[in-house]
Amino acid sequence: MVDVITEITINCPVSQVSEYASNPDHAPEWYVNIHAVEWKTPKPLQLGSQIAFRAKFLGRELAYVYEITDYIPDEILVMKTANGPFPMETIYTWQAIEENHTRMTLRNKGNPKGFNKVMSPLMEPMIRRANMKDLKKIKAILEK
Repeated sequence: MVDVITEITINCPVSQVSEYASNPDHAPEWYVNIHAVEWKTPKPLQLGSQIAFRAKFLGRELAYVYEITDYIPDEILVMKTANGPFPMETIYTWQAIEENHTRMTLRNKGNPKGFNKVMSPLMEPMIRRANMKDLKKIKAILEK
């Protein structure tokens, strides 16, 4: 089991952070590894929405579809992959610390299969580093 939790404080209101982060169209802007997004269901984002992502991780090209399983604006967004070599759940949470400060938490958890299962002890620190890069990038974008 891989379970990585990272967080950062962003100097913006929770509504601004949540609105930006929960829009899949913004993912290639702030996720280091994601380079393409395609909506499989109609916009806007809601429970059951499905979004295809293309990313590169560990030198491999990945294509996967996330389904939105929980979404409360300004609080939480949960996405799960339905299949693939690394079924994953990604959870964003947002918490207002003060009026213009938001704690954003990014959590990835899943059970790797096959080759990825062998690599899982190495994957946690790599995912943690990538997630911190992503959180620092979203912070920089939103604090401009």
